[in-house]
Amino acid sequence: MTQNVVIVGGGIAGLSAAYDLARAGISHTLFEKMPRLGGVIETRTQDGCLLELGPDSFISSKPEALALIKELGLEGEVIGSNDHQRTTHILKHGKLVPLPEGMMMIVPSKVMPMVKSNLLGWGTKIGMGFELLRRPKKYPDRSVAEFVLDHFGQETLDYLAEPLLAGVYGGDPRELSVNSVLPRFVDMETTKGSLGRAVMTAKRPPSSSQGGSLFKTLASGLGTMIDTLATYANVKHAAVDAIERQVAGFRVRAGGEWMDATNVIVATPAPQAVPLLQGIDPELAKMLGTIPYSSSALVSLAFDESKFDGQRAGFGFLVPKCERDRMAACTFVATKFPHRAPDDRILLRCFFGGTGDEAILKEDDEMMVTIAREELRRILGLTTAPLFTRVSRWPKSMAQYTVGHGARMKEIKARAAAIPGLQLAGNAYDGIGIPDCVRTGRQAAKNIPRV
Repeated sequence: MTQNVVIVGGGIAGLSAAYDLARAGISHTLFEKMPRLGGVIETRTQDGCLLELGPDSFISSKPEALALIKELGLEGEVIGSNDHQRTTHILKHGKLVPLPEGMMMIVPSKVMPMVKSNLLGWGTKIGMGFELLRRPKKYPDRSVAEFVLDHFGQETLDYLAEPLLAGVYGGDPRELSVNSVLPRFVDMETTKGSLGRAVMTAKRPPSSSQGGSLFKTLASGLGTMIDTLATYANVKHAAVDAIERQVAGFRVRAGGEWMDATNVIVATPAPQAVPLLQGIDPELAKMLGTIPYSSSALVSLAFDESKFDGQRAGFGFLVPKCERDRMAACTFVATKFPHRAPDDRILLRCFFGGTGDEAILKEDDEMMVTIAREELRRILGLTTAPLFTRVSRWPKSMAQYTVGHGARMKEIKARAAAIPGLQLAGNAYDGIGIPDCVRTGRQAAKNIPRV
């Protein structure tokens, strides 16, 4: 049989796999049921504003996305966030409080900014001082909430861990696995005991030639990476509804037609993979079905800068669940990144959804905009009408790494490895960010035998 690989799913993971297969000279067909490629990555422009309707950036500390961008010849497009203007606020008792300088997620790396901050009370600050005395200890996997409560208490959970994680996972810290979501902190706990002591004594990495920004993106939008990857992929826009084992390889049915494949890369969200793998390995399909997903919605609003009557808030703000009506976060886009809006425009991105508010996706666009404007009025005092708005919805798009995720992944990977020719890729397994998805896609392609 002539080698032919079928890739199911045209998000960043599937496209990354297709790119490497094409460069290796391996025949492939990528099936995507939607009329466009990219999954949750989608860039649009309107009235001089660049709108990221999904993620707006990737973390530069994970190298896979930047490495792929360089290979694609897009290195000149890479920009970092405007870190000289970097201030993130947390809503507390109805007021925006700046996140203290030097915070590493939930852990202060500098003493005085935390001492002077109004974000946390003196009881919590004193507790952070005692945390410096903790001895190393290893625990079984537990929830993020249990971990944070153990080290820093309820206030840190409510006003740091919950809002910060809501912006990444759209998840509940009482359910998320600390081993899978915050592995670096677990390693600190195991080897150092105190998270604060580990962070404060860690060697600072040298700043990079590109400015060392934590967040990177492309000047023309992340959609440019998708468009470039797509030129390497043999794409068919059709839904795959069945995969069957054969003596040698697989049969894949898409758009009502069958295709033979020597190898299959399933690069869909876990729930979509379940029916495809049911007939191949029911137990594997069942385990994939245990990975929950949360949904999100995004409302973009552009304003005339001269008429903007609301509070300016640096990069933006996060709304803890204990302070939240429906909005979870808001970004001042052009403050965070250059090349996003003309100087006479202010562009906001408002985030909704997550495990606590899946129902928000059922609201129509007009109601979503109304809700966003009312919350911006409440939080920023903003009453000016927007010049334009854009609503995007991402149902069941964010994998939730709940307690025990690591053990489930070992089982899933073992079962998948026992099926010759089958590869899994995407955000369900070892990280939900763009670099993680790129890594899983490229690893899946690497695992295809070169014959």
